[in-house]
Amino acid sequence: MNPERLAEHLLIKQYGDFTLTDAVRPGPGVPVRPRSGYRTDVYRDRAARLKLPMLSAAVSAELLFDAFFALLEPVGEVVHVVLESSHGVGADEHRDFRRGDIDLPVLLSHFCEFEDLLTQDGCTGVAVIADGRPVEVQFDEHKLLHVYAPDLKPFRRALRDLGVRKRKVLPLISEAEHLHHTTDDHADAFRQLCLRVGVGDFDRVFSDENG
Repeated sequence: MNPERLAEHLLIKQYGDFTLTDAVRPGPGVPVRPRSGYRTDVYRDRAARLKLPMLSAAVSAELLFDAFFALLEPVGEVVHVVLESSHGVGADEHRDFRRGDIDLPVLLSHFCEFEDLLTQDGCTGVAVIADGRPVEVQFDEHKLLHVYAPDLKPFRRALRDLGVRKRKVLPLISEAEHLHHTTDDHADAFRQLCLRVGVGDFDRVFSDENG
């Protein structure tokens, strides 16, 4: 695809009634048409002998942040958080910054302040993990939502209440060629979010980056 056609493709964010954020675009000519919905599966980690039901959801931009918050309600009042960044690293790489034992309302207040970063940046993701239970909600760099939990019912209910319905077939934008988008402002905002949340290893990693 020539540069002009690629630029035109990158401007497309509306697919029927589904709106993409600025974070990611399907690759040119890739037959993955973004659509709203969720699907269920089983996550298996043979090394850890772990098997958990999982849910993956694609939500249109106007409901995306609300859906993320709705999925966090069943996780619990005290959680652990992982902030994920691929700013300034190679393809298919990212760095994790962790903070344990944070009150969910406090964490949500930080997320509200950085809504633009979380929804519009293709190099930022977060994972929120329950304290003492195998429950995790991910809001990844592709702006897809993933849930891992023994009981998916409260999470499915939260999505249904927002009009996001289950689909037998739901191709995800991450499963084919795709393009991520970020800016220097988003990289700076990620650093600020790390400071607000108080994640570990932040000072060491970013001081190494700055020499």
